[in-house]
Amino acid sequence: MTDDVVVLGSGYAGAGAIKNLESEVGKDADITWISDVDYHLVLHESHRCIRDPSIQEKVTIPIEDIKSPSTRFVQGEVTDIHTDERTIELADDSEVDYDYLLVALGSQTAFFGIDGLEEHAHTLKGLDDALGIHEAVKEAAREASQSDPAQVVVGGAGLSGIQSAGEIAGFRDDHRAPIDIHLVEGLDEIFPGNDPEVQGALRKRLEALDVNIMTGEFIGEVDEETVYIGDETELDYDVLLWTGGITGQDAVGDVDLEKDERNHRIDTGMNFQTEDERVFAIGDCALIDQPGENPAPPTAEAAWEAADHVGKNMARAMRGQPLEDWTFKSKGTAISVGEDAVAHDVMFMPMETFGGFLARNLKKAIAARWISSITGPGRAMKAWPDM
Repeated sequence: MTDDVVVLGSGYAGAGAIKNLESEVGKDADITWISDVDYHLVLHESHRCIRDPSIQEKVTIPIEDIKSPSTRFVQGEVTDIHTDERTIELADDSEVDYDYLLVALGSQTAFFGIDGLEEHAHTLKGLDDALGIHEAVKEAAREASQSDPAQVVVGGAGLSGIQSAGEIAGFRDDHRAPIDIHLVEGLDEIFPGNDPEVQGALRKRLEALDVNIMTGEFIGEVDEETVYIGDETELDYDVLLWTGGITGQDAVGDVDLEKDERNHRIDTGMNFQTEDERVFAIGDCALIDQPGENPAPPTAEAAWEAADHVGKNMARAMRGQPLEDWTFKSKGTAISVGEDAVAHDVMFMPMETFGGFLARNLKKAIAARWISSITGPGRAMKAWPDM
């Protein structure tokens, strides 16, 4: 009897897993891929669309260009997962049955209960978000002047916040637009929790782009005009972008699996298997156990690596074989800051932190490698100039 294998999500985890599953179980199972959009978004390059919306053609890859003809695609929003009945419920009230399930739904933005933040802030979790930020910045600049510039506030100075601030600065410079940019981070330094050398390199490049960096006090409240920071600072804004954290998707909030009750991310072992032996999870929606105290990080790199291994373990589960554990090992970090980039802790590189031509091209190579892996080198070569 042929097993029905269902994959939820078309992000890095979902798209990569489809390729891996087709290779591992494609001849022995019927694979169904479910996503609310009919494309894969190269999310770690989506900030480019803030500066130039035409780049959306380079960072969106149609589902049909990724999957094999034998894989069935269903476009729909997942609203519930019923593990007892082994069914997936969609927003149109249809259901899809499974024998084995891979949850790779990614994450959504966490607002941490900050008053007014969700109502007034843009987020950056999809293509429409990036395009919406572009339009909002463009409109604010149009209504501003050199004596009264538009105020753009970016909350959160992790990867998304830093890269978004850099692209907004690029838009400002391209169009000679009257825009002030403020990057707000509640912790004491940008790119929190990372090496001081890379933090300093990023700060230097942001300041060279005339980005005002504000650290050490958290955003406590937002209204339609003002961001309130700490006890005393008020910052009026025309555009507010929030990139300050992630939480699980609503669809996994009530699923009957062990998960973090605060952020709804699903607990898995090092083999990606949940407490239900027929359900696996990877990517941002999962807390994948790792040696030590911390789970695998919610990064694109970790999702890619997990996707390269999960198909083998799902195939082993279907055959009643022991599963293999996976340990994430980072190959390094590359972060764009406008036209420049900073790379850190890259394998086989003699310098721990570096920028310039080498870092910029490394950033391009990472994106091109991913695009090539799911569609082929032709599309990767076309995307290269804009990455």
